[in-house]
Amino acid sequence: MVTFIGGIVLLILGYFIYGAYIDRTFEPATDRETPAEVLRDNLDFVPMPRWKNAIIELLNIAGTGPIFGPIMGALYGPVAYIWIVFGCIFAGGVHDYMLGMVSLRNNGDQLPSLAGKYIGKVARHLVNLFACLLLLLVGTVFVTSPANLIQQALPFGSNLQVIIVLIFIYYLVSTVLPIDKAIGKVYPWFGAILILSTIAIGVTLIFSDFTIPNLTPATMQNFHPKGLAIFPGMFFTISCGAMSGFHATQAPMVSRTITNEREGRFTFYGMMIGEGIIAMIWAAAAMSLFDGQTLSDMIDAGTASVVVDAVSKMLLGNVFGTIAILGVIVLPISSGLSAFRSLRIIIADYLNIKQDTLAKIMAITLPVYVISFILTKVDFNILWRYFNWANQVTAVLALLVTTRYLFLKSKNYWVTFIPGIFMLYACVVYIFSEPIGLGLGLGVISYIGGLIVTGILVAVYWYQGVHQKESLDPQAKLLHDEWPILTRDPDLAK
Repeated sequence: MVTFIGGIVLLILGYFIYGAYIDRTFEPATDRETPAEVLRDNLDFVPMPRWKNAIIELLNIAGTGPIFGPIMGALYGPVAYIWIVFGCIFAGGVHDYMLGMVSLRNNGDQLPSLAGKYIGKVARHLVNLFACLLLLLVGTVFVTSPANLIQQALPFGSNLQVIIVLIFIYYLVSTVLPIDKAIGKVYPWFGAILILSTIAIGVTLIFSDFTIPNLTPATMQNFHPKGLAIFPGMFFTISCGAMSGFHATQAPMVSRTITNEREGRFTFYGMMIGEGIIAMIWAAAAMSLFDGQTLSDMIDAGTASVVVDAVSKMLLGNVFGTIAILGVIVLPISSGLSAFRSLRIIIADYLNIKQDTLAKIMAITLPVYVISFILTKVDFNILWRYFNWANQVTAVLALLVTTRYLFLKSKNYWVTFIPGIFMLYACVVYIFSEPIGLGLGLGVISYIGGLIVTGILVAVYWYQGVHQKESLDPQAKLLHDEWPILTRDPDLAK
């Protein structure tokens, strides 16, 4: 229990200490107008209050990631706490904040556009491919996972396909509505359910008779019943609970509704810390209520949704446990909706299709949903595996974009570069070792080969950045992220 409570305390301190440092590094300006004000279109660019932006960001990034991921990460044992806590503070929170703020400075641009601006045209096409693939997988995963939870929560028999179709209908209607109507009206209620249910699970766990495992020298080892290696496996399993590229597709959407840059730390960094606390609670619950083999068998028998159902009812009873499951269900439904909405925006921006009529919106939305519905026929665990890899590759690309931004602005770029290099190496080793890639297995070849490939990619990236900075004249460096200038000061706008 000491490790569990201490981890949550560290996450909160991380927000006030390291989060404040990251905020000072970026230097938000209160005198700049935001895209929500200058580019308002009453569809995607709509000013909304800080508390609502924060709730939307939390629900957008959460999904089942900080629940399903930590539950599966609990198979590794208490060592999972380390990645959740330090990953959130030094990687995930920085990733979300920096990408959200860079988007805010660039008229709410999505990740592919930012990659094109700061890394190059080739990067724009590459990032667009990965972002679309990721969002399609996320949207599909966040259709099937809540559908499974709903089916298990209903007291009577239900058809899974019917539930899936109903979720798609909800997504379709919400995707084409203005963001303040589709998301702004519903998410505060979803957020209340999520927060109350999470608190209920955490508090009940602390005061229950179950023993919450601590991280000690004896428990700092790999407890995975199948012997899967901690690196890189755990860093992909616990993705949304520590760092997730999916967040890089969500932060720009919220950057289009923010009215002051000072909101950034609370909205982007703070909500990632909130997600870390959710991850800590579910990882601790999974480790406390089940041994590793039982937990593994439950996941193999279905998905992590089986564990969610069991944990909720064991800790809170059938009635309140079902209510808690509703809190879990709203996460993937909200994130699935935001995933499809982001996918529509990214495709529209990439193809330069202005979203000003229903026909143009539906021309992009309907084909996406058809493809996603087909993917729901694929085994969930296979989808999750591909999602995890595409997710972390996207996170690396987002960190490289923000690193280049900070480098060009002569700011401390190491805060994004270090976690970016670490996760780049993990991604390369993963694709070398896992069946979805070369399938070489974990060994000397995968680890050394990963180092070589990572070193080459970093060298090319560094050389390109230095050349890019040297080619900019002083005025271009000043305005690199400030065109058009959005400021409340009319003298500065001239």
